[in-house]
Amino acid sequence: MWKYIGKRMLQMIPILIVVAILIFTLMYFVPGDPIQILLGDTATPVQIQETRERLGLDYPYIVRLKNFMVDLCHLDFGESYITGADVGRELLGRFPNTLILAFFCVAVSLIFGIPIGIHCALRADKLPDRIWLFFTMLCSSMPSFWLALMLVLLFSLRLGILPSNGIGGWEYFVLPITANSIGSVAGIARQTRSSMLETIRSDFVTTARSKGLSEKAVILKHALPNALIPIITIAGGHFGFMLGGATVIESVFSLPGIGSFMLAGINNRDYPVVQGGIIYIAFAFAIMMLIVDLVYAFVDPRIKAQYVSGRKK
Repeated sequence: MWKYIGKRMLQMIPILIVVAILIFTLMYFVPGDPIQILLGDTATPVQIQETRERLGLDYPYIVRLKNFMVDLCHLDFGESYITGADVGRELLGRFPNTLILAFFCVAVSLIFGIPIGIHCALRADKLPDRIWLFFTMLCSSMPSFWLALMLVLLFSLRLGILPSNGIGGWEYFVLPITANSIGSVAGIARQTRSSMLETIRSDFVTTARSKGLSEKAVILKHALPNALIPIITIAGGHFGFMLGGATVIESVFSLPGIGSFMLAGINNRDYPVVQGGIIYIAFAFAIMMLIVDLVYAFVDPRIKAQYVSGRKK
């Protein structure tokens, strides 16, 4: 097991190197001059040149890429062009807010999506199944930013029971988590329904029923563990997506997370902020995929046997 974890950690290194090179190259060739945005239209050519030299933007592509990769090896993401703040410290301070948002969004998606999917699968093509399918399709079709605005209008402006923006206690996360997880609940529910329908029609489920086991035991002990295997993959993907895709939600609710930090960096052509944020998210996503692979061992006995024996499938 530990050998496998070490191997996967080593495999992350070339992936992160490729991500770093790609994002640096994209930011290098993206239109827009960060110096012009920083100094404004009234800046003189002398001021622009001095600032460009001070930030190291006067070097050619190869030299800047080399300096960026060397700094990255020392975990130095540079300083923000706009604020002068250390990007690494800013990301470290904002990452917990993004992590909390992503974690609870996935948790809510699983807590509500899996039971709904099981309920629909056990009543396939009946009225409750059709009603739930309609609602899940409706929820999947609603853009998260529109839903976020509707929640703010209802619970913050009209009812006044929940804050609309900022950071503080748990109540500040209720609306962002709700807005960001509704679509995921629908996706998990539909995938669980599909996986459960395929599983309960399998021969081993028929055999379990023929042995006289109760329907509850058949579903919970035999059908559900096998149906959860694709759900685990989807949940891990949703977690990684929410780490990088919470930009809109964080902006709507003014949450100081990585997404809103990166959005400000993109608008201001603040290269260190964008590069550092994407590398941060790529690393977190890779770690999440490793955790998903390890969770497989507890769900699928065949994979656990591979870990124990040390053999590759």
